[in-house]
Amino acid sequence: MRLSTKGRYAVTAMLDLALNGKNGPVTLAEISENQGISLSYLEQLFAALRNKDLVRGVRGPGGGYYLGKSADEISIANIICAVDEWVEFTRCGGRQNCSGGARCLTHTLWDDLSSEIFNFLANISLGDLVRRNLNKSEESEEAPLTVVGDSSSQAA
Repeated sequence: MRLSTKGRYAVTAMLDLALNGKNGPVTLAEISENQGISLSYLEQLFAALRNKDLVRGVRGPGGGYYLGKSADEISIANIICAVDEWVEFTRCGGRQNCSGGARCLTHTLWDDLSSEIFNFLANISLGDLVRRNLNKSEESEEAPLTVVGDSSSQAA
């Protein structure tokens, strides 16, 4: 199944913000440069993230974005849902009209898979990803920390 770049980039941008926002606000231009995501696309994503209180903006010189909550309070599912994105495995989008207006034989299977993925992503916080990246960086002794956005849209 596929998760579009919208959801992937939102998670990547939020992780960049979490990793680099400890010393002050992070600009979208910085995230754009770090991750190779267009500035106009980030503006759209951050408008949606701001509406869900996942980020907060600071205007003026030295302005940018902070996380709206602690990284441990933001699940990956929160981020993906904030940008109106979801991975749905049923053909009908959950409406149960997949087979000529009726529920298909495998609807429950694909609906359960969608629920499992949601629960998996709901149980991973942005803080978990920060810690994973910090541990990975310590192991490889690499600096600075950057997360490169994946331009493919194939789900892992």
